[in-house]
Parts: sequence; C-alpha cells; structure tokens
Amino acid sequence: MGCAGHQSAGLWTHPGDRSTSYTDLSYWTDLARLLERGGFDALFLADVLGVYDVHGGSRDTAVRAGAQVPLIDPMLTIPAMAAVTERLGFAVTSSVTYEHPWATARRFTTLDHLTNGRVGWNVVTSYLASAARGYGMGEQVPHDRRYDLAEEYVEVCAALWEGSWEDGAVVHDSASATFTDPSKVHDVDHDGEFFSVHGPFLCEPSPQRTPVVFQAGASARGLELGGRIAEVVFVSGPTTAAVRTMVDGVRAAAQAAGRDRGDIKVLTMLTPVLADTDDAAWAKHADYVAHSSREGAMALFGGWTGVDLSGLDPDAPLEHVENDATRTALAAFTTADPHAAWTVGSVAEFVAVGGRGPVLVGSPTTVADELERWCEEADVDGFNLAYATSPGTFTDVVDLLVPELRARGRILEPEGATLRERLVGGTARLSNSSWVGKHRK
Repeated sequence: MGCAGHQSAGLWTHPGDRSTSYTDLSYWTDLARLLERGGFDALFLADVLGVYDVHGGSRDTAVRAGAQVPLIDPMLTIPAMAAVTERLGFAVTSSVTYEHPWATARRFTTLDHLTNGRVGWNVVTSYLASAARGYGMGEQVPHDRRYDLAEEYVEVCAALWEGSWEDGAVVHDSASATFTDPSKVHDVDHDGEFFSVHGPFLCEPSPQRTPVVFQAGASARGLELGGRIAEVVFVSGPTTAAVRTMVDGVRAAAQAAGRDRGDIKVLTMLTPVLADTDDAAWAKHADYVAHSSREGAMALFGGWTGVDLSGLDPDAPLEHVENDATRTALAAFTTADPHAAWTVGSVAEFVAVGGRGPVLVGSPTTVADELERWCEEADVDGFNLAYATSPGTFTDVVDLLVPELRARGRILEPEGATLRERLVGGTARLSNSSWVGKHRK
C-alpha cells in the first residue's frame, strides 16, 4: 500500500523498517527488483479512499498511529517499477464507486501498454464511509447497491477494452497516411442504470486488452460478482477453517456462474516472520510485537468492519453485525470459523502484527511446512504475503524461504510474457467463453 506500515500497525517505528520512505521512488523500484529476484508473480497494491475514523468516533487514532494514512495513489508507482523489472506483475486496487469507467478503462490500458501486459485490476467497491463524504456523497452507498453498480461498471470497461478496437485496426501505413483503419474502430453505445457511454474507446488495444481481474469480496453479492468475472480472488482469515469456508464459497460461485470450480485462483493473506532457526524467528516476532500499536490495530479493524471496539471490556466476546463496511472482515473473526472464540482483546493482539491474516513464525522449514498445510486444509492456490517490516520481511522471504520452497518444487516458473499467462495460464487474452467474450467484434 502507498503508506507506512500497511497491515502491521505501528511497525513503521521499528529501526529495520523502511516503509516511511513510501514517498521516495527508490523505495518502490528497490522493492520491485527484490521481488523479481525472488520469483514473485506480482506485487499487489492495496488502496483506500478515506480515513479510518470508526474507532472512538474519530480519525485521530489512525492519524496518530499512521494506520494507512497518509497514503499516496499506488497506481502512479507502477511504470517506474515496470521499468526496472521484466517479469514482475502489478495488481492494483481501483474502486468502481467514485470514478467513471471511461477514465478507469483508459488508465488500465495505459498501464498495460507501459508494462508490456503485466497489470491486473483489483475490483473493489470501497467500504469507508469517510470516502463517501470525501467525494461529496454525504453518505455511503449501501453494500449491495455498490455491487449493482460494480456489475455495470465492469461491463462498460469490457465493452471499451474488447469491443471498440478490432485486432489490426492500427496499421501505421505511411503510404496511405493511415494510422488506424476507421472501419475497424467501433462505437460503444451503453445506456444503463448508472452510466452512459457513447463513442469509440480512446486507446488502441494493449497486450492483455482486459487486465487480469482480481477481486476480494466474499459477501453474497461479492461472491456473485467474483464468480462471474474474477480470475484471482483474495481471501483473508485467521485460521485455515475460516479461510476454507471462504474458498468453498468462491469455488461454488464460479460453478454457479457456469465455470469450473478451479477456474479462479484463490490466494490467502499471511505474514511470514523468518529466521535461520525457530527460536530466532520467535525472538524477531517478540521484537515486532513490542513495536506494534494496539490502538492503531483497532483503528484498522474499525474501518474494515464498521465496528467500534473502543471502551469495550477486552474479555468481551466479538459478535457479528450487518452493516455497509467490509462484511468479510468481521465474518472472518465471527461466523467463518464456528470453533474460534474471539474477544475484543484477542482481536487487538492478533491484528497488531499481520492485520487480518495469520502470522507464520519460524525457520524456512517450519514456515514452508505451514504453507503446505494451508494449501491442503484451506484449498488455496497461493499466498498474498504481507509484511511486518519492509523490505525486511520480503528480503527474508527471498533469501530464506524461496530456496526452501524451490527445493520442494513448490514455486512454479511459468512461461509467458504477460501477467495473465504467468499467473492464470493460457494466452494473454481472456478466453472467448469468459464474461468479456460477448463484447468482442
């Protein structure tokens, strides 16, 4: 994320952390080089459009703790990182709630050109009420209504990406002074409930046309959308049982949309804490805990769930409620794993290092064993690794964990130049049987 700390509140105070340099371009280019050296498929860039102001009814805790504020637009870092790498992909969050699809489609096509087809779009609807106020809407769009908008939004983008410019439209014919064959450029004519778009798309087709589609919603409406459009889905939860519930929901949603259950790659978030030995890793973890911020963690939790835990008894049980925030976040600690009993205090302790996902502590052998257990028990295809310190966590993964995983045959080395080929398989383009196929000329 374009901020300090990201999922581990307060750890920007650790002397080994460099994430406070997030406004320096070298921070991002150095990170990209490191991830490419380690064989990472992609760097996932999260984003939010508001501040976390649920905890205590104020933004002050989040601002004081640096809990995902201040932050920059992560999309603007991608061309610089692409320039210093050859294979690393970039999946970036972009909300459908506050911007017209015409602008979003153009921006992703531009990024896909400039990265030679290494871009993915994490489709989100935005969950912070403070974002709605910042954009002058007064109040947040209700949860399910945001997904109604998202359905139309992605259809408009697909029409622009796939249906406006034919393959071979751009000819660069000097003899006839023809840059583009007009007969191969078509207008998009869309009049929907939320958007009206008429005319040709501004951009010529990029290597992937449609960026790799990521999605993270695990509510009923989120699953319905993801089951139809997603190629990769992110989930997060504190236990394998909680995550398995979410994964089963994703696979069922794919099947309900007429796809195979395995068509969607499912990645779960976790934070590894690595050292040469288990004892050294646990000592490192204790050091991280000492630098973490419980108040900052509660500010994040309040924003994710819409639930204010300030002033509650630490031993009070955590209960499920329905609201317009991220329903998945609260469900991960309440209904997803019926055998887990969370209290206000235990949630604060858990979230402080690693956020919503588990923390795996140990030697490369221990952590690799745990990753394999998560694949088996939670039925995930891979992992979205968060950091305790940056770039320290990723340096440890590259230097300690990656060699162990490669020795076990657990890291794939896929062929292909684009993110879709390397991460999803097949060709650079979405298949004609997918949700975008009907838009193609």
